[in-house]
Amino acid sequence: MSRHVPTYELYGENTGREPDFWLHCETIRSRSSLHQWEIRPHRHESFFQILYIQAGSGDAIFGEERHAIRPPAIITVPPGVNHGFRFSHDIDGFVITLLRSHLSHPPGERSQLGEWLAMPHLTALDPDNAEAVYVMQTLRRLGDEFENRRSGRNETLGAYVALVLRLTARISQKGNSDELASNENERRMEMLSELVQQHFRSHKPASFYARELGVSPTHLTRIVRSMTGSTPHELIAGKLVEEAKRQLVFTMGSVQEIGFRLGFADPAYFSRFFLKYMGETPRVWRVKEKARLEQA
Repeated sequence: MSRHVPTYELYGENTGREPDFWLHCETIRSRSSLHQWEIRPHRHESFFQILYIQAGSGDAIFGEERHAIRPPAIITVPPGVNHGFRFSHDIDGFVITLLRSHLSHPPGERSQLGEWLAMPHLTALDPDNAEAVYVMQTLRRLGDEFENRRSGRNETLGAYVALVLRLTARISQKGNSDELASNENERRMEMLSELVQQHFRSHKPASFYARELGVSPTHLTRIVRSMTGSTPHELIAGKLVEEAKRQLVFTMGSVQEIGFRLGFADPAYFSRFFLKYMGETPRVWRVKEKARLEQA
């Protein structure tokens, strides 16, 4: 049995009259404290809402989804969306409610901003991001403008709202793009690890792995460096070193035999390679490591 979700003007208000405002602004504390800091699921048919969270914490509920609120953040809720909130007692911020008809880009219209406005969003505001800082400053100015009835108030409020929504959409979409890029990089790193496991004894160059992954060598270097802090060459060399160490400790083969197994045709080159990364020749390292393990 589906639960009834009430439709309100402002939360807890259902007068049946046409709203007598196009924009309303109040602190989150003033409304939520009346309801034990919980705004139960409801919806607005004609209103678009913007919540600015300066401090405190809580949860935002959109339909069946729950999202943790960490300040500073901005929440946008389009008309017709079931939503609710739970706030901590130290919540600080305010909520702006405006008539859908007064949005310069109505939710769902065929534009990038209109499509973004059609869905609820919780967008983190990074204090180190210049655009996020500008959004926070603009929201504070909007709150001040609402409280003080100065000349040109409506035009100024409208400009502030348009600017906040435009910049927040840009921040949100960039965050989504960064997340997608991060996920793609993780997938490529997994594929690279599998390829290195298959081919490291063949001493394939980084360009081979880039080609297998369908990226340029430069792009592969950028991905590996961002994910590991190393270059592809260092990653491959590290795999060779780890396998050399494993065989030096756990097999009876000579240093020359182990070098051949790892694709080094010249034993002297294998020794130089190992010395470069471990600071000791394979023979010296082997003796010391086995002595250490016996004492452990």
